Amino acid sequence: MSAIKSIINRSRSHRVVQYSSAPDLSLFGGGCGAETTSCWVNLPQELLREVLIRIEESESSWPPRKNVVACAGVCRSWRHITKELVKVPELSGKLTFPISVKQPGPRDFLVQCFIKRCRSAQTYRLYLGLNNALTEDGKFLLAARKCRRPTCTDYIISLDTDDMSKGSNAYVGKLRSNFLGTKFTVFDGQPPYAGAKMTKSRSSRLVNLKQVSPRVPTGNYPVASISYELNVLGSRGPRRMHCIMDAIPAAAIEPGGIAPTQTEFSHHSVDFVPSLPFFRSKSNRVESFQSGSLSSQREGALVLKNKAPRWHEQLQCWCLNFHGRVTVASVKNFQLVVSPENGPAGPEHENIILQFGKVGKDLFTMDYRYPISAFQAFALCLSSFDTKIACE
Repeated sequence: MSAIKSIINRSRSHRVVQYSSAPDLSLFGGGCGAETTSCWVNLPQELLREVLIRIEESESSWPPRKNVVACAGVCRSWRHITKELVKVPELSGKLTFPISVKQPGPRDFLVQCFIKRCRSAQTYRLYLGLNNALTEDGKFLLAARKCRRPTCTDYIISLDTDDMSKGSNAYVGKLRSNFLGTKFTVFDGQPPYAGAKMTKSRSSRLVNLKQVSPRVPTGNYPVASISYELNVLGSRGPRRMHCIMDAIPAAAIEPGGIAPTQTEFSHHSVDFVPSLPFFRSKSNRVESFQSGSLSSQREGALVLKNKAPRWHEQLQCWCLNFHGRVTVASVKNFQLVVSPENGPAGPEHENIILQFGKVGKDLFTMDYRYPISAFQAFALCLSSFDTKIACE
């Protein structure tokens, strides 16, 4: 096993050197290159699969998980088998490849993440927590940059902390608010399900001009709508949130329900992600959504609302139980659960889908689970950072 990891590390170091000048397309499945001459190509498939199974099982968390990612870059045969073995977060509870941030979280527990805010640069970075402690150590997942405009505010979400622009290959999506900061729309940079309709705008035309692969249009696909209402509890209570998840059917939370799951990036993303410079897909497959397009079925979309707080007699204030994940009182703190609008209340309506709260001056925790993805959860949390005079 140590010999396998050694060759993986040497292969990864070689790729970093290559990327300092120009990408090697053979690593993306676009050519032959060194893959055809590598001694690892001729490894018997049964032995190769057994080796990769052991690596996938042993490296279950980050940072050791990077060895699983590195296996996908040794050669094409390693990449295909590794992608077969690595399950989606819904089934494994693990975020491995970049596309994992666009896939629903696990059904049985919350994925623990945290957000770092930089006030001066107006940027936000999402990290996967590496332990249960409220520390600043984590695996980088996504970044966002706040852009103020005359009539709205945009948060551009990217896979690259150094290139957060709409025309970037690392562009994932964006969050847009109205002038008052009370209504928000989350846009995905690629179709969230088969038949999704793109919202035409100047920004989407700009992205289309710069995209590398025209086979699947990159632009603005609305996936969620967020509204903040008047807080009847005053400044002591949390804001009232109402979220319509346009890309997720209400039936997804029921036993046997299915949420749409993206399986590939539709354009050449992750070119600039240091940990995964080789994982760029040649395919443009997006898993079909069995219930059909939600663009014409808005009434069938999943609806989330913030969990109502309870009055604490000893503290004489309204409180929510964050199970130790939030330590600083803030109007930004919230927990989202399934709204009764989705039908008769059941056990699944009690589950916390997303919780967000403050633990430091510029440090916040973000925990999410199925049926939303890390990208969707991040966008929902970004909406809480805006000042909402009309709601407080």
